[in-house]
Parts: sequence; structure tokens; C-alpha cells
Amino acid sequence: MGTELLFYRLLIILAGILSLFLSLFSYWKLKNAPGARQYMFVTFLSAIFTFLYALELSATTLREIKFWLGLEYVVMPFIPAFILLMCLDYIGIKLRQRYFFILFSIPLVTAFMHHTNELHHLYYTSVGLLESAPFPIIQLEYGPFFYVHSLYLFLCLAISIILLLLQLKKSIFRFRIQLLTMVAGLFVPILANSFYLNDLSPYGIDLGPVSMSISFILHGVALFSFQMFSVVPIARERVFDNMLEGVIVLNHKGVIIDYNQAIYRILPWLNASSIGKGINSVLSHSESLIELISHGKECVYECVEGTLTEHYQVRFSELVNKKGFKIGTIISFVNITDRVEMQRRLSELANYDGLTKLYNRRYFMDQTIAALESLFAQKGNAALIMFDIDHFKMINDTYGHVAGDIVLCEVANLAKNSLGPQDLIARYGGEEFIILLRGRTMDGAVELADSIRKEISESLIHLHDHRIQVTASFGISPIEVTSLDQTEAFKEALRYADQALYMAKDNGRNNVQIHKEQLQMA
Repeated sequence: MGTELLFYRLLIILAGILSLFLSLFSYWKLKNAPGARQYMFVTFLSAIFTFLYALELSATTLREIKFWLGLEYVVMPFIPAFILLMCLDYIGIKLRQRYFFILFSIPLVTAFMHHTNELHHLYYTSVGLLESAPFPIIQLEYGPFFYVHSLYLFLCLAISIILLLLQLKKSIFRFRIQLLTMVAGLFVPILANSFYLNDLSPYGIDLGPVSMSISFILHGVALFSFQMFSVVPIARERVFDNMLEGVIVLNHKGVIIDYNQAIYRILPWLNASSIGKGINSVLSHSESLIELISHGKECVYECVEGTLTEHYQVRFSELVNKKGFKIGTIISFVNITDRVEMQRRLSELANYDGLTKLYNRRYFMDQTIAALESLFAQKGNAALIMFDIDHFKMINDTYGHVAGDIVLCEVANLAKNSLGPQDLIARYGGEEFIILLRGRTMDGAVELADSIRKEISESLIHLHDHRIQVTASFGISPIEVTSLDQTEAFKEALRYADQALYMAKDNGRNNVQIHKEQLQMA
């Protein structure tokens, strides 16, 4: 029988060594991870309790056994509290201070009641040696407060299990394995304690220390194999569920290891099976997005879904370990549609005339210089047309400024609708307009200008009970795009077109004139 007792003692000592190893490992490797601090404490307390119980089994007298049992109750009552705290921290719940005190008040009372049992016998009604055992084993008759402690132990474990199981539904497959591993580890001490309390353990030996070590082995499996505390699934769920930005998490090999619900708006084809696949294979539906992500630089992604267009700012954040090595990447998609729309509106205000919706003078000049530089490279032709509405002041004086605004808009629309997509038009100021024609000869420019003139003169503009007929005068100048200084070429053409416009007014208005030097050449 001595050999059998030695076997149990060695088994318990090995369990204590394992608990101590897990505690030290969590201290050195996981000290800043969620839940790891509680894991470290509970494994350390379990190691102390286990070694003390091994010493209890080595005792030969009841007095020695009671001594070691008293020391065990210095640490053992606190183990359930740290297990519950570990699970709470794991799922992202922080206890308020008052609940924290309540949680530890029962272990403190338990330790006190145990060490003062000789005065009241509320924890053990009797303490003796088991007569049927071949070696000294304590036999205890439990008092009411022992069952309070047992209920506390089972409640801590049961609450931990329930909280973990409640997270299963909203967790992806990878994290369900972690949760179930945690739950399995919590069931082991419950079964072992049930055996002990029902006198089913061999010779009345408490296998609780061994069961806790087995429990910590399962937690260790989750810790080492699934990186339980490195990527906290429940905390992840709580954070991700409240994020408006779509997020994808990649490991260092570009494999998807996580994503949140908001990403479905941008990548609706993602699903649970995408976990563990390369980002490029999952994004095969969108080559443009693959190209953006492959560069790994902050950029803007335009997402078009039917008639809806949204803009997202794509950001990249590296994940590094304590040694500074890259272990992954977080890709976030921030919806900036409102900002892009606001920028578009501000651009319109800055670049467009508020009344006619044509380019304003400044923006037209910038666009013209850029267009001329492109034409210079292609050795193309360009012409400039300036025109204004004849006797426009008379329209304002006769019908009012509101009527004048309507006339300006109608003339602007008639001119704009006559142009091709390569041409530019702007309101130059007041009732004066300017047009850049690209890729047209002078004959083509004159023909187009005369066509616009006729359309304006033949159109009747309706103003309430009045119908107004207006005319316009046109001046045309070619633009020399043979020099590298296109700004000077534009200014020269602008001066010539303005001179031609005054020629048209001097010739009775409602006509088209070419700059006199060009007219002589013609």
C-alpha cells in the first residue's frame, strides 16, 4: 500500500510542477495579455495548494495532517475567484469595485471559518483519521459552512462556463474551438470535486489538485495552440460589433485570420470559410482592390454597388510582437463618402460659376493651360472664342436683374450643348463667355461660333408674360501651341479674341469676327 500512496503523491507533485510551470510561463510571455494575469495567479495558487496537499499525504499523524490542511486553506478558497476573474477578463467584462469585494469576501470568510473551526465546528463537525485506509488519511464530517464554500466553488465555475457558452453563437469557428477548450477545462474540476464529495475517490484522497492541473493543461492547449490570450475573441467581438469601420486582420503571410461585421458592406462575399485563406484569393472578385492592398499604402477605394457609390479610405496598421517583428496587418476601411461629397461641393463652389454652372474664370484658365500643354505634345490645334450678350444692360434695366440671370443661364446652356466633350466653356465675367476649342481648325471654329450665334438669336427666352429675343457677338483667335510657355500663348490668344469681339460689336453686333491678323492671312 506504501507504493500506492507514493504513486498518488508523485502524481500530485507532478500536477503542482505543471501548474507552477504554466504560472511562470504566463508571467514571462503573457503578462500584458487580457486574462493572463488571472491565469498566472490561479495557476500559482493551484501549485502552492497542490504541493501542500502532497505534504499532507506525507504526514503520519493527525496533528501534522491538520497543520498542512490549515496551510492549504490559506490559498485554496481564492482559486475559484481567480478562475471567474480570468473568464470575465477574457470576455471583456470588468467588475465594479463593490462586486470585486463581494467576490473575495466569501474566500476570506471561508479561510477564517476553517482556522477557527475548533471554536464553533461550523466548517467541520468532526475531524479524524480514516480507519479503513492503509495509510493516514484525514476523515472529515462537513459542517454547514463547508457546503457554503462548495456552493461558492460551483457557482464560480458555473458562471464562468455560462458566460463562455453565451459567446459561442456570435463567434467564428476558430474562436469557438478556443471557447469550448476553455469550457472543457472548467468541467474537469467540477467532476473531480463531485467524486470527492460523494466519497468515490480512492481512499478518500482529494484528486482536486490533479484535476485543476488537467484543467490548466486544457487552458494551456488553448493558450499555445490557438493563442487564446494573444487574440482575445470575446473582447474582439465586443470591440468589432461597435465599430463602423470595416476591418480585416491578416497574419504575416497575408492570410485572413479575422474580420468584423462592418466589412460585409464593402466585401459582401466574405464568409466564415474565408478565414485561413489568402487575401488575394478571397478578393478575386475585385482586381482593383487587390492592387490597392498589394501596395500596402493608405489610399481611397471607390465601392460601386448598383446605383450606390461609396468611398472608403483604406488604412494599413502593422502588428508587431515585443521583439519588433511583424506578425500581421490590420486593414481598415473608413467610410469617407460624406467627406468626398463635401469636397466635390466645395470644388464646385471654387471652380464653377454659381449662376450658370459653367467653369469660372480662374478654373478655366488653369484647365486651358493644362490642355495646351497636352496639345503641344500632340502638335494639335486650338482656338479661343469670346462672346457676350448684346445690349445686356438694357435687358436688366427693362426686365430686372432676375430676368437678366435667366437670360444668362439660357445662353450658357445653348452654348454648352453645342460643344463637344473635349471643349471647355466658362463664364468669363458679367455677360461675357469664353470657349476653348481643341483639335479644331480656324474654319471649324468659325463654323461652330456662327452656329451658336444663330441658335441664340433664333431662340425666344420666356420671362413670365414676356418673350425676349437676344443676340450675341463673337471674337475668335487661334492659339499657337508651338512654344513651351503655354501661359503666354493663352494670354496672347485671349488678347486677340477680345480684340476680335470688339470688332464684332463695331460691325453692328450679332456676328462673328476673327482677329484681324488671322483675317488677313485668311
